Amino acid sequence: MAKKLVQKLDWLRRFIGTLLGFVLFGVVGVLFKIVLYPYAKRYPNHTPESLAKGRAIVSGTWAFFVKCLHWFGILSVEYQGFERLGRKGQLILANHPSLLDVVLIFAKQPNMNCIVKPDLMDNPSMSSPIKACGFIPNCQSEALLEKCAATLSREALLIFPEGTRTGWDGVVKFNRGAVSVGLRSADVITPVVIKMSPLNFKKGQPWYKLPKCRIRYQFMVGEDILPATWLAEKPLPIAARRLNAYLEDYFNTQTRIENGIRTTN
Repeated sequence: MAKKLVQKLDWLRRFIGTLLGFVLFGVVGVLFKIVLYPYAKRYPNHTPESLAKGRAIVSGTWAFFVKCLHWFGILSVEYQGFERLGRKGQLILANHPSLLDVVLIFAKQPNMNCIVKPDLMDNPSMSSPIKACGFIPNCQSEALLEKCAATLSREALLIFPEGTRTGWDGVVKFNRGAVSVGLRSADVITPVVIKMSPLNFKKGQPWYKLPKCRIRYQFMVGEDILPATWLAEKPLPIAARRLNAYLEDYFNTQTRIENGIRTTN
């Protein structure tokens, strides 16, 4: 009886915390339009100084938001190897288990650019931080490849190769375009495996559908992959296909069920 009461109280706490979290994110998004206006208005023609300042504001605010989610009992986050992210010419490839992945990554490491969905450019809560940070909308054209190459020539670039959030089955399947960008333009390709247990914040999932316990995130930076090594063995189309298959296997292996607990996305 006492155990059930504790569980109900914990669920109620997380329910209220989740509601407050969504409200807080929306309020911050509105305030961002004012605070970030001097930086967002420069988009896409930022100076290095305005870009650095805008990203620092967004990262610091999102870091505070993540702390609030921790205080509310909604989630905990563990980062491993993030000191190796943010290098010039580094293409960062990550799986995409939940709604919060970009926020959680950027709250820890703001020294990178990111490919985002075009519809986020009109999202009330996301448009200002996206523009202030100089993020690139995924236009799925030849022009995008050129933008990625230009970006990698001066900074790191984060891409979620799945193109959308991973499904409930947890199977990671990449679009080959991200790997092609890495082989064409990156000095190194660095995988970031995101583990999440239990599953939540999926596409189309109502905010009030809560898991039975606090969500645990793990962000693990893998070893660098050298594009030159793969291109030395095979021409670009074949190398892209093989590297894509290798990365899919790598991510799916890393996010499988471990110790009887599902840690996949």
